Amino acid sequence: MTRLRCAILDDYYDTVLSLADWPRLADKVDVTAFTHPFTDEDAAAAALADTDIICAMRERTPFPRTLIERLPNLKLLITSGMRNAAIDIEAAKARGIIVCGTQYARDPTAPLAMGLILELTRRIGQENARMHAGQPWQALGGVEIEGKTLGIIGLGKLGTKVAGLAKAFGMHVIAWSPNLTPEHCREAGVGYASKEELFATADVITIHVVLSDRSRGLVGAADLARMKPSAYLVNTSRAPIVDEAALLQALREKRIAGAALDVFSVEPLPVAHPLRGLDNVVLTPHLGYVTEESFRAHYGQMVDCIAAWLGGAEPPRRLA
Repeated sequence: MTRLRCAILDDYYDTVLSLADWPRLADKVDVTAFTHPFTDEDAAAAALADTDIICAMRERTPFPRTLIERLPNLKLLITSGMRNAAIDIEAAKARGIIVCGTQYARDPTAPLAMGLILELTRRIGQENARMHAGQPWQALGGVEIEGKTLGIIGLGKLGTKVAGLAKAFGMHVIAWSPNLTPEHCREAGVGYASKEELFATADVITIHVVLSDRSRGLVGAADLARMKPSAYLVNTSRAPIVDEAALLQALREKRIAGAALDVFSVEPLPVAHPLRGLDNVVLTPHLGYVTEESFRAHYGQMVDCIAAWLGGAEPPRRLA
């Protein structure tokens, strides 16, 4: 029997092979983990040309039609999560490639969003770095979030979870999104605001909408101009939801107090990117979903999916 080749992509931490029961597939499948991102589509096509199964971690490696058409052996593509905008699903269907997803037991992005809010307002990481560097005692003052207003853009499952955490810290919470209603806000126990009101009154604004054609550029220069000089912006959703050029200008001119960003238009974020040179920005390398628990869940489900497919069964959580 011809052995199949399985590629696990973007294993940045070099831990994937220990997080799931990959030996369960050893009698039929050769598994290779790639620990670094591909430099471009040509590199991805060359490395994956003979691959039958690909396990993708979120949107770290895009799969546009042009790449899919260069992978003649690909039969099964599994992504972590049940949505991946970086995969051209229609192109996969046209090639007869099965696309499957995995589910979260919990979503760890909400606690990260609160952590970023605390970092912006209490400078925990900055002071930790100063302590380790032997710098003078207590140089950075903090801002209390209790009694402050948190504005949430997008009150779905994740936004609602952030609202609950923020209220536990004593924050007043308001929300807005294009389809949000006052009734839904009441059900979630938060205040409803128009977009203009949210940007003008919130002390911290956090984004929790899905990237789509409609939400691309949802936060623009006019919105940022409404923010108070003391206000902060947090984005753990997707970078293109915010006009990057407008945000850079607002931060450079100190028209807002700062921003915390976990997502970027290009990932990994280039070393020379201007965001890295700003002292009023907290940057994290897309950590929202990066926990041991979520990785074990995702990769364990990937093994289950491959095993089912090898056994001739309908693979679970099929997307295409």
